[in-house]
Amino acid sequence: MEIQSHLRFISFDAMIKKKLTKEQALQKLRHYCRYQERCCSEAKNKLFELGINKNLHDEMIDELIDENYLNEERFAIAFAIGRFKMKQWGRKKIFYELKTKKLSTEIIQKGLEQISEKEYTKVLEKLAKEKYASLKHEQHLVRKKKTMDYLIQKGFEFDLVNSLVQKIINNNY
Repeated sequence: MEIQSHLRFISFDAMIKKKLTKEQALQKLRHYCRYQERCCSEAKNKLFELGINKNLHDEMIDELIDENYLNEERFAIAFAIGRFKMKQWGRKKIFYELKTKKLSTEIIQKGLEQISEKEYTKVLEKLAKEKYASLKHEQHLVRKKKTMDYLIQKGFEFDLVNSLVQKIINNNY
């Protein structure tokens, strides 16, 4: 009986969030932005999580920008390069993911420009050859379609994918 009342007390206590001061919230945000590159929309989401009054959001975000904790161009570059190198995403998928983070098209383009054309083509070829080879027991058209669908789902441009898969088929990789 005593344990149950203690558990009820803990869960009720956990439900009551401690109100943070503006400076405490800024400290948490600075730590959040130091950990990895962030964009303004992620920082605003963090402010909502911390329960900070919406009236203070823009002021706090501006302060983080002034202190260089937030830089959307730097974020776009880090995001684009990271997603391309680590997850092997194509430019279209990276573009749309950055759009969901409310970045401007110009800033997104600056991030995408950091991906070398040579490296981009190399990754696309590698993925295409691997996928096509993994489907060797499929019929010709099914093999082609599944390879193209896979690459398009990864965010590579249709024209590049189509011409590359056609080359692979013609050269019988």
